[in-house]
Amino acid sequence: MKKTITLDAMDPIEIFGAGNKILEEFCSYFHGLKVVARGNEIHLDGKENDIQEFSQKFAELVDRRMHKMNLTAFDVEDIFDGENSPNNFRLNGEAIIVHSTEGKPIKARNKTQQEMVKAYFENDLVFAVGPAGTGKTYIAIALAVRALKNREIKRIILTRPAVEAGERLGFLPGDLKDKLDPYLQPLYDALGDMIPPKRLQEFIEEGTIQIAPLAYMRGRTLDRACVILDEAQNTNLSQLKMFLTRMGMNAKFIVTGDATQVDLPRREDSGLLKGISLLKNIKGVSTIIFTNEDIVRHPLVTKIVKAFDRKEAEEATGATGTAGTAGTAGTAGTAEAAGATGTAGTLEGNDVQSHQD
Repeated sequence: MKKTITLDAMDPIEIFGAGNKILEEFCSYFHGLKVVARGNEIHLDGKENDIQEFSQKFAELVDRRMHKMNLTAFDVEDIFDGENSPNNFRLNGEAIIVHSTEGKPIKARNKTQQEMVKAYFENDLVFAVGPAGTGKTYIAIALAVRALKNREIKRIILTRPAVEAGERLGFLPGDLKDKLDPYLQPLYDALGDMIPPKRLQEFIEEGTIQIAPLAYMRGRTLDRACVILDEAQNTNLSQLKMFLTRMGMNAKFIVTGDATQVDLPRREDSGLLKGISLLKNIKGVSTIIFTNEDIVRHPLVTKIVKAFDRKEAEEATGATGTAGTAGTAGTAGTAEAAGATGTAGTLEGNDVQSHQD
């Protein structure tokens, strides 16, 4: 199906934006539709449903321009994600958080994720702890993107400790960004699902979205921002304190981690669970615990996690049993030694008595 939309009442640049940036942002929501802009006309070629939706949303964009001096990319995002405005976003966590770049709704997929969404609106600091694949980081980033689109915050800051996962990578080529990007790639991937590539690059270049290792947080005060610390199990207690004390006015902090996947040289140095325990009774702080039942990746992931958990439990039980056996053996050894000493003492006494005789 083909259709032509004609702009009669205004200069096309007022709708298309400089260099067609606004139109490109608008078209990024219609991957299956061919769109060609010539002069004051837009030529559409594609499926009937896509063309109808494009026409409806484009009419909303034109109407918005009639009530504003200028349009921005945020206006386009508001048109597609407008149902998520603060007034009608339900705190029970069941509403759509944002839409993906393919137009698919992103929302909580289980009860624990819903609890996390609700906790975000009711608290300024949220800990989300649980196994891999439960969607902790993904939901956190979706909430941050939504807040940015609704202008509730002015920037998103994502951070991770730069800790190698059980292997030594050695020298990495390139500048500092090239060296650190591999540690931060999962965060880029999640953002790429929710923000069109060109718009994401613009956000990063202008500092609206910042992705940096944890060490770069020291000394900063983060006002009116959504700040997410991922892989927090790889921070020690002093690093966690440093991060949490960056919180400024009108800021939201989310800390995610899996206490079973500590990559520090000594597992006991992890400060995640220690920090949660220290802050558990403070108002404005919430902790959401995910379990194996909340895993939303491939069904095999749940079985894999459970298998490893069983193995770790068996090893822990075996270590306890070995320690107990060693303790028993030690006691027996002590008794034997005592017995031997006593016997020797008796023999020596007899020898002395015989000599005296």
